[in-house]
Amino acid sequence: MPRWKPLPEELDPEIRDFASQMRRLVDRSGLSLSALSDKTGYSKTSWERYLGGRLLPPQGAVSALADVTGTDVRHLATLWELAERAWSRAEMRHDMTMEAIRISQAREALEAAEAAEAQAARGRRRQRNAPGRPAPDAVPTAGDAATTALRTSPEAASGAPAASRPVSRGPRPAPGRPAPRRTARPAEAPSGGRRLTMLLAGGVSALAVLAATFFFVDLPGGGDEAAAEPTPPPRKATEPKLPDGVLCSGADCTGEDPELMGCGGQYAETTSDAMIGTAYVEVRYSEVCKAAWARIGAAEPGDTVVITADTDAEASEDLGGNTEGYTMMVAAKSPDVVRICVERAGASQGCTVR
Repeated sequence: MPRWKPLPEELDPEIRDFASQMRRLVDRSGLSLSALSDKTGYSKTSWERYLGGRLLPPQGAVSALADVTGTDVRHLATLWELAERAWSRAEMRHDMTMEAIRISQAREALEAAEAAEAQAARGRRRQRNAPGRPAPDAVPTAGDAATTALRTSPEAASGAPAASRPVSRGPRPAPGRPAPRRTARPAEAPSGGRRLTMLLAGGVSALAVLAATFFFVDLPGGGDEAAAEPTPPPRKATEPKLPDGVLCSGADCTGEDPELMGCGGQYAETTSDAMIGTAYVEVRYSEVCKAAWARIGAAEPGDTVVITADTDAEASEDLGGNTEGYTMMVAAKSPDVVRICVERAGASQGCTVR
């Protein structure tokens, strides 16, 4: 039975080459994984992950492997750097995949909203065109109402022409007597159109008087005190523009997933690492997002990893039945103010030094 399981097919060639080189060094040394763990200070589970291509070892583990196998650390460090770049590219591809999924979901939601709006508009049109509702052309206008009133007046209803209707002329004067003088008829009241014109003219005049009054009052020296000029509102400081795909910065990143917010991949790096018990922890920091998060591997089922920063921000991740994972982000001005602790069953297993 072979000692090593085949490396994953999807593994990057540079990561595959680095893992294969570490396997050859371990085979040449004749060390078992337990002995390798005792000599290097890294757990057996961690070495199983490193040699299986499932986790990239930290620089400290690479240096320890070179010491116990008598290998030139410079050659092994060169292979590690190439594998680290490939690992970052793989994380960036994962971030791009997540971004594409989010864009697709947003487009589907937008299309669904547009379809619902179109359906609602069709329903409103059907309701307006339903039988029993007057069409927009059938709404009576003011001219139609006047025509209807004229047609229904008593004279129009009689059907007699205007020339044939009797006209009251009053009593005729007796012969020899002068005809009585007719008194002037009172002036007719202005029609509705004239009244409206007069009201509008009066309103315009009143507005002109008010405008002139305010104009002279607002002039310097026109009133007791010159009107105080309004103070312009303070301008909001221009916020720095984030790169495409990065969705938060600083305090806005606290409690958010680094993968979903675009802070991982090319915008993140491992600034420090440590062994806490059997668990291997890393501080991942994004300068663009001004935030940090913890990544843990080779942990015991049920462990909880907690990350804190000087801003009193805190994030934790209960691994449950898993042995690896990462926390949400906390805002941090630099990776030097970050601290990681590992807890098990409510008891602290150890912390990194801030």
